[in-house]
Amino acid sequence: MRVALITGASSGIGLATARAFVEAGVAVVGVARDPKKLAAMEAELAGGAAPVATIALDAGADEAPARAVGFAMERFGRLDHLVNNAGIGSPKPVHETDDATLDYFLGLMLRAPFRFCREALKAFGDEATIVNVSSTYSILGGLRGGAYSAAKGGLNALTTHLAAQYGSSGVRSNVVAPGVIPTPMTFHRLEDEGFRRMNLDMTPAPRMGTPEDVAQAILFLSSPASGWINGQVLAVDGGWSSTKYLSEDALTAERTYRDPGFTHSGKPRKARG
Repeated sequence: MRVALITGASSGIGLATARAFVEAGVAVVGVARDPKKLAAMEAELAGGAAPVATIALDAGADEAPARAVGFAMERFGRLDHLVNNAGIGSPKPVHETDDATLDYFLGLMLRAPFRFCREALKAFGDEATIVNVSSTYSILGGLRGGAYSAAKGGLNALTTHLAAQYGSSGVRSNVVAPGVIPTPMTFHRLEDEGFRRMNLDMTPAPRMGTPEDVAQAILFLSSPASGWINGQVLAVDGGWSSTKYLSEDALTAERTYRDPGFTHSGKPRKARG
């Protein structure tokens, strides 16, 4: 039985991914910070097609990768798949981001995946996979991306390096880049009318994405069905990042022009010359 280690596994995309792996007969080691959520995850997935074990860790902590991989090896005796999913939302633009926030975002969403990959490589057997969960905000510019976009862009670059360096050893590395998915991390952002319309009106799909949509992409990239795919960034966003789609409501809406004397952030625009 193959074994997958998933960070941020107790809710949202991570939980949906754990569920998909178990249903496919892959044992899961779930990593997250909240022991109560992990216990609920174990209870939900108990009795499935494969066993589940969890360990409560902050993915960004220095000891987390070694402890998580060691736990997987102790519990199951092998490790075949790594899914770096742990993350945080609500970023701010660069001019509003202090050093503490910058360090936290880069630490959790770039440094931690780097260190989990490094540790997993020591334990992997043949035909192992790494899937790093990035974002469409790493593919194209997005308002308020800031440190979030920087971390996710670095994660994409890390993944292509992993694909080149370790592909010949049988380790495939790919990225899944979701669009905005309704999860506990994004619910509050989707309450904002402008943010919600930016996603709904610019996506050529009749519905929003779900954690299960992303989970199935992660499962595919971790399976033999994707055996000739390596070093790729797969956007799971209903076409948001690859089209110039606008909904009928957006196309027929009355346009509002901004005062050309001010920037988008509201700061006075500097005169040229």
